[in-house]
Amino acid sequence: MGALGLAVRTPLVSQMMSRACSVQDSALERSVFGLRFPNPVGLGAGFDKNARYLRELSALGFGFVEIGTITPRAQDGNEKPRLFRLPADRALINRMGFNNEGVEAAARRLATWKDKNTSDMIIGGNIGKNKSTPNEEAWRDYDICFRRLHALADYFVVNVSSPNTPGLRALQEKDALSRILSNLQEINAGMPHRKPLLLKIAPDLTEGQLEDIVALAGEVELDGLVATNTTISREGLSPASSALAETIGAGGLSGAPLREASTGILRRIVTLSAGRIPVIASGGIFTATDAREKLEAGASLVQIWTGFVYEGPLAAANICRGLLQKN
Repeated sequence: MGALGLAVRTPLVSQMMSRACSVQDSALERSVFGLRFPNPVGLGAGFDKNARYLRELSALGFGFVEIGTITPRAQDGNEKPRLFRLPADRALINRMGFNNEGVEAAARRLATWKDKNTSDMIIGGNIGKNKSTPNEEAWRDYDICFRRLHALADYFVVNVSSPNTPGLRALQEKDALSRILSNLQEINAGMPHRKPLLLKIAPDLTEGQLEDIVALAGEVELDGLVATNTTISREGLSPASSALAETIGAGGLSGAPLREASTGILRRIVTLSAGRIPVIASGGIFTATDAREKLEAGASLVQIWTGFVYEGPLAAANICRGLLQKN
């Protein structure tokens, strides 16, 4: 992103990028969670972990960007290498482990962004727990991040579904999740301006777990769900990718092999909630056709990540243009 940052600050190049990446059309606008999104294509958490590249990402035409996952204290994440390509299947395996500079660093950069920029791009704050925090105390980490960023982020996503922090996915069980979400909603209710609160879920949930989460979402009045995070499954990979994945080892799989499973989870959420829970769909989105599949399955918005890695800087703009061609 360093070269892109330099380009954005060069007037002529910046103008050229703006023409290439800016797709402004009222048909793309979405009103979700009480927020107005200039277009429905966002960048998922895990790319701009520390709110360093908001200006650059805004120039690339994203309607929204999730920063993070942010934890209270800075942490290095897992040992490198920790990000791997499976090019035969347009997929990635990552085991990053919530590497980030901590909530204070993110808060400072978000405050600067709000003071100096006029972009209408929506900023989401994806929050998690430190690796060293035991699960029974996890709610405190989410509390810290939520309070510190509340005035700065436009919406929040609780991440309990990454496979790369030991024990984190156990927090998707109903009792643990209820404590985290109920506490955050109590904080929310006491703030001058309430912020939308969402939950990011794994694609590997059982039907019972998914039913519990949808029920809990209603009980604690969540504003939405993000479906889905990466998967621990290796099903559906080509022989070449399967062999490479075995060599790589642990980590969350994302990209094209996840598309069908994530769309299946999306459809189940829509059915279980009777369409009452807005969903940000993520998983296997590379093109406008992929995005349209999610939107037609009931998603309110879509996020890309692996698609951005493979398709490059014009990914969001190309998806937006493709969506407009259908209208």
